[in-house]
Amino acid sequence: MEITGIISALVVGLIIGALGRLVVPGKQHLPIWLTLVLGIVAAFVGGAIAAIFTTFWLFVLIVQILVAAAGVVLVDGLYSRRR
Repeated sequence: MEITGIISALVVGLIIGALGRLVVPGKQHLPIWLTLVLGIVAAFVGGAIAAIFTTFWLFVLIVQILVAAAGVVLVDGLYSRRR
């Protein structure tokens, strides 16, 4: 991955985290910083998964949002049990 890809994944990851949180129904107990970190991770993971299958940007975006939503659900479950 080139440096422009990394920088764009960071920027898009912030948006992906917010979208992933919006996709999950109900109230989440995660702080906003953790949601943004999940979005950045989801941007990298979702981009890598989608790159295996296609380079169509809309498919990559959808996969990234789904990965972020799954991350929000998993981490929210762990975070709420911990508190």
